[in-house]
Amino acid sequence: MTHPNAKRGGAPVGLLTELPDVEAGAVLYLRLWCEGAVSQAQVSDDFALALGMDHGRRALAAFEQLCDLCVRHGRRPLVRHQVTCKCLGADESCFANFISAAADGQREDAMLIATLLVRADVAPSLTALAEDVGIALKRMVHRPGAPQPAYEQRPTLLH
Repeated sequence: MTHPNAKRGGAPVGLLTELPDVEAGAVLYLRLWCEGAVSQAQVSDDFALALGMDHGRRALAAFEQLCDLCVRHGRRPLVRHQVTCKCLGADESCFANFISAAADGQREDAMLIATLLVRADVAPSLTALAEDVGIALKRMVHRPGAPQPAYEQRPTLLH
């Protein structure tokens, strides 16, 4: 029998379009990465195209290590939605906030969030990787000539 809270991390908590660009990117790349080799190649291509071969390769390596640590040392498996799903799951929201906090230099907050994702002894390593990934995502979003997101209009009223 499956416990009723087994997929709690997948509970919708919002919409992907409500996230800032860096956080939305973190969720989308996590979803793609979990889809397999073809989608992982797309992530690699995006990083290389946006950051150049060298920086893209380093950012991709950090992202791969981050995902690997989450899988190998996760407190439980991260629950995610399909790549094309508009919903934002609870685990995905946590992941996005983690990447954003680390990229913004909020190391203590990022470390605390990391302990929700992985064992406490792995949290410092995960946080360092998240900082690298988050900064790379910021550079991808803010690079000259970067396409503007299709979801420019954001709701200002929650309810």
